[in-house]
Amino acid sequence: MPADESSAAHGTGRPRIGRVLAPPFLAGPPVPAGLALRGRLASTRQPAVPRSRSRSGSGPRAPRGGGVRRLYEQARRAWDRPLTAYYLILGAGLLITVLGLVMVYSASMIKALELSKPGTYFFRKQFLAALIGSGLLFMASRMPVKLHRALAYPLLMGTVFLMMLVQVPGIGMSVNGNQNWLYLGGPFQLQPSEFGKLALILWGADLLARKQDKRLLTQWKHMLVPLVPVAFMLLGLIMLGGDMGTAIILTAILFGLLWLAGAPTRLFGGVLAVAGVLAFLLIKTSPNRMSRLSCMGVSEPGPDGSCWQAVHGIYALASGGWFGSGLGASVEKWGQLPEPHTDFIFAITGEELGLAGTLSVLALFAALGYAGIRVAGRTEDPFVRYAAGGVTTWITVQAVINIGAVLGLLPIAGVPLPLFSYGGSALLPTMFAVGLLIAFAREEPAAKAALAMRRPGVRWKTMRRRGKKRPSGER
Repeated sequence: MPADESSAAHGTGRPRIGRVLAPPFLAGPPVPAGLALRGRLASTRQPAVPRSRSRSGSGPRAPRGGGVRRLYEQARRAWDRPLTAYYLILGAGLLITVLGLVMVYSASMIKALELSKPGTYFFRKQFLAALIGSGLLFMASRMPVKLHRALAYPLLMGTVFLMMLVQVPGIGMSVNGNQNWLYLGGPFQLQPSEFGKLALILWGADLLARKQDKRLLTQWKHMLVPLVPVAFMLLGLIMLGGDMGTAIILTAILFGLLWLAGAPTRLFGGVLAVAGVLAFLLIKTSPNRMSRLSCMGVSEPGPDGSCWQAVHGIYALASGGWFGSGLGASVEKWGQLPEPHTDFIFAITGEELGLAGTLSVLALFAALGYAGIRVAGRTEDPFVRYAAGGVTTWITVQAVINIGAVLGLLPIAGVPLPLFSYGGSALLPTMFAVGLLIAFAREEPAAKAALAMRRPGVRWKTMRRRGKKRPSGER
């Protein structure tokens, strides 16, 4: 037995170092034993880390734009969370209402003093309406979907009855040339046509959902009847009072419901053509509406002052600058701009809060609209889809019409900014509609599970259940 094998067999503990045999044609000059040992030890070591990486301690350097990508991924994950729509609707709705209260107080002080009223006259009425609307919002957000569907027919019949009462002499009253108000006594009035928007949405959503369950929406007659005739009846009652702005919003809601129901292009285009012809005739036969149409994009009030309101709305926005003249420091509300606290409150907002304030309002409405579309798109309940889509169409289109008129891009339609302008008749149904969206957002299965996990009792039971599953030896 060779010496090295015998030493290994006897367990001397020395490592055996042998030569690596190679073919004769690959064999080179002999390598000393020490150099061979160093080469083997060096080959077993890990590769050295470059200095730049070892200093940072974070592995390979991230590519350019990694921070932007990371922020984008975090934002995308936040948007995809189950409760995103719930918080957006609740937060945006309440922020718009609170900011609207502040601006109503600021924009209406001079108008109240002109009427020999206290400076807080309009603010107190709007604050009372906001309190009642908050109760309606909370009630609507807690009501089950079945109860919302049960309210559809009573609300529609009650609204039609009140809209008929408006045309009765001695009961209905005219405001700014429109016969669409009911006098309730004292300083309180009611505009039933504002509740007609909510009534058409709930009733239309219930009607279309029942027909979809029976698979009848593939036929034109079931898609149009009785939805379109009832909508035209409401439009006729509104136009008897001369309220063209509310009629436009109601028409937009009808189109939204038909589009969500999957109306074909020919049918959709036919209804749109009929509505366009009626709107053209109504505008052509009214000198007041023709003058409003001619005031789009003008920069001078004109010799007769017919475009006074449109021009001074632009003046208010232009004088605001980036951050405005300050809350309460508007100049146009001192008798220059008509209706500063109702239809043109957005102009006063731009003058006092500047571009930053107006963009904030636009961002809140955009968030509310996005959340409504998300609720309508993710639900499997047809009633929820139609109702959420109708409410989103209502609020979004009305905001676009009001802001477009203030900017001079659309004719002045006389519609308030939802949740923002002065007017309790407009605020109450709109806050109830926001409560509807909140209730629908809570009904999503993922949102339901997330809200259930946030209850203290459920969380404590879950923790106890998890604790029982631990092994006995675990500390």
